[in-house]
Amino acid sequence: MTLPKITDNMSDADMDLMMRSAQEASDFLKALGHEGRLMILCHLVTGEKSVTELEQLLSARQAAVSQQLARLRLEGLVTPRREGKTIYYSLTDDRPRRIMELVYELFCRSG
Repeated sequence: MTLPKITDNMSDADMDLMMRSAQEASDFLKALGHEGRLMILCHLVTGEKSVTELEQLLSARQAAVSQQLARLRLEGLVTPRREGKTIYYSLTDDRPRRIMELVYELFCRSG
């Protein structure tokens, strides 16, 4: 895949589209810009988890986990599902998984 080239002869419509895409990408990356949210996504890559499971996996308080889940939900990265009193979260689509694979490759893989 090659990145687009910005040229002097780009149409206003193409520049507007590029700016909207840049804003969407910026919002997405800001949502990932917190270690707690990254850790939640790491766990959700393996499948749906309840808030209680995430609290245990992260050794974090319910309020902190819920705050980070709210941000991920706001950005459309996770989807909640209620079953009785329990709320489960899963990835909304494949974008977070793809990003987490790249983050793992760049920062976590040893060797």
